[in-house]
Amino acid sequence: MKYIGRSLRRLEDRTLLLGRGEYAADLSAPGQLHMRVVRSSVAHGKLLAVHKSEARAHPGVHAVWSYDDVRHVPPIGIRLTRVGGLEPYQQTVLAKDEVRYVGEPAAVVFADDPYAAEDAAELVGIEIDELPAIVSPLEAPEAALIEKGYGDLAAAFAAAHAVIELEVAVGRHSGVPLETRGALAEFDPASGILTMKGAAKVPHYNRDQVARMLDLPADMVHLIEGHVGGGFGVRGELYPEDVLVCHAALRLKRSVKWIEDRFEHLIAANHSRDQIHRLRAAVDADGFVLGLEDEIFTDQGAYIRTHGVTVSDLACAMLPGPYIIPAYRARAHVRLTNKTPCGTYRAPGRYESTFARERLMDAVAARLRLDPMQVRRRNFIAPERMPFDRGVDTLGTRVVYDSGNYALLLDKLLARLDYPALKRQLADRRAQGEKVGLGIALFVEKSGLGPADKAVITLEAGGTVEIVTGAASIGQGIETVMAQICAEVLDIAPERMRVLHGRTDRIDHGMGAFASRVTVMTGCAVKAAAEALKEKMAHEQPPISAEGWFRSTHMNYPYGIHAAVVRVDPATCGVTVERFVVGCDIGRAVNPMLVEGQFTGGAAQGIGGALLEEFLYDAAGQPLATTFADYLLPTTAEVPPIEVLVTEDAPSPLNPLGVKGAGEGGINAAGAAIAAAVDDALGRPGAVTRLPITPQRLHRITLSAKEEHR
Repeated sequence: MKYIGRSLRRLEDRTLLLGRGEYAADLSAPGQLHMRVVRSSVAHGKLLAVHKSEARAHPGVHAVWSYDDVRHVPPIGIRLTRVGGLEPYQQTVLAKDEVRYVGEPAAVVFADDPYAAEDAAELVGIEIDELPAIVSPLEAPEAALIEKGYGDLAAAFAAAHAVIELEVAVGRHSGVPLETRGALAEFDPASGILTMKGAAKVPHYNRDQVARMLDLPADMVHLIEGHVGGGFGVRGELYPEDVLVCHAALRLKRSVKWIEDRFEHLIAANHSRDQIHRLRAAVDADGFVLGLEDEIFTDQGAYIRTHGVTVSDLACAMLPGPYIIPAYRARAHVRLTNKTPCGTYRAPGRYESTFARERLMDAVAARLRLDPMQVRRRNFIAPERMPFDRGVDTLGTRVVYDSGNYALLLDKLLARLDYPALKRQLADRRAQGEKVGLGIALFVEKSGLGPADKAVITLEAGGTVEIVTGAASIGQGIETVMAQICAEVLDIAPERMRVLHGRTDRIDHGMGAFASRVTVMTGCAVKAAAEALKEKMAHEQPPISAEGWFRSTHMNYPYGIHAAVVRVDPATCGVTVERFVVGCDIGRAVNPMLVEGQFTGGAAQGIGGALLEEFLYDAAGQPLATTFADYLLPTTAEVPPIEVLVTEDAPSPLNPLGVKGAGEGGINAAGAAIAAAVDDALGRPGAVTRLPITPQRLHRITLSAKEEHR
């Protein structure tokens, strides 16, 4: 029976719908202590002293630590995109000599219950000699400079019919999952094993790093993932609190639990985005981009965390998108400010660079008085040029587009929109006085990051199949997808399968879940293990086990288009998204329903980043968005029903399933499409140059338009 390609119900849902899910806050252990973090209330200053005696005397308190108590624990290392010279900017688990952002951990309290811990934390005195805060990346010190490029830019600009310059920016926002961060650490003196429950995203990597930092053998540290209430890049990285809770379990010989509150999450978990792009393009008279250069400024925040300079690196590498662009150079300045450190957030570096590139393509169209879709078609990489070597690398791999037919997807999306009729309808509404508009933006994503994944599958005596992987689940439905892939090979119903993930005690190798890699890498490892098991089943009786590996030296590249119809209210300067369409080619959909779910959720987040979400700071580095009254998330009132067009016209030749990742296609071009739609509604090409498009910013745009007409 065919299982791949069917919209089967999720295997995960029965447990969750019955209320039997186990998230970090549900975890407990007998005799556990509760950890509370004491955080800096100033953005920058010399740390003169941490006064702990009053907190130590509080009833129920067992320990209070500052940096002196953990000085032997090394700074947190970098997982991705390491470049030379970043080591001085790594974060220690507690502030050492200075505090560098509001929310930085300066001390921790351990008590019998969370209430005593919180009360005692209020008694810790942090003495700080406040220093001026740096809040602009244009004025900040530089931690790294990334440069990528190819071709002859000088010749491109010498031959140009026109040179178009543009500065755009994407504000600071991030993943704000339903579940905040948390962990339970337990130490077993008899076995010597340290276990941290509540892990997410990259358990094997974090296992290795915790072991290194605490000077333990890796096989004596276990990380176990339960259910996870959303990931989006922000969850599962190795944060100071993760190391502290593990260190405390070892040192205090008690289980230790830590759960952050929402205020802590908003000021301490990774932020993201926050980029400025200064673009300069050479174009011919037909709108073909002969050359492109971009100067990028990334506000990294106070420290370089586990992602290193990944976001800036990806922005440089992925900026050209689906277009030929024969000459290109990007320089990304990674700048340190007195703000919460930044990491990745769904489509990191691509949400930003797609906004920049697609704003540029619209500017080309406006300058040359061409249709925006005509300009894009003029610049597309043709399908016969695949595989297409982009001329740059990122994440340790050469960027070589494996397959794609961008013009075909554009044709299909325009047909879905009934493009000519829609344009007429919007023109008629504008003639009646409404401010409505259509915006379309294209993107290329990346997925399937290697180098290797492993799976072990066992056919048990009772006929149940157990699949053990090194992947992690952040709610994306991997149990169902892995079961469908296995079922396709073994011809055993997915309902008879049990999928384990995120447990370093059950499998020795795992890369986790990030960069839209699980279906590609883990899925192909499951396929290989299932094929090996099927061979054994012809000769052996259960229980039978087999393992499978999948290795890849190149990523693959899904691609897509977003279309938005918006209405602008002249009185309030509010923007309503009336219609939103996501078209994306992912090579092959294992479970189309789950793919549509990924695109729908991503689109909602993209709309939030385009119109609502932003972490703002004042001149002293004080965060101005520390509750949901100030950090605005999209609701069903702001997000229309998302229309999804999934195509399978360009299967990847790089893996036996032909699949490409689907995790980030729903968000990538949302900001760019909505910005173009607002321009169209206002009748002002190039009006939107910064996200989010808040009512205040839109009001300033309309005021400037009135000034121009006086």
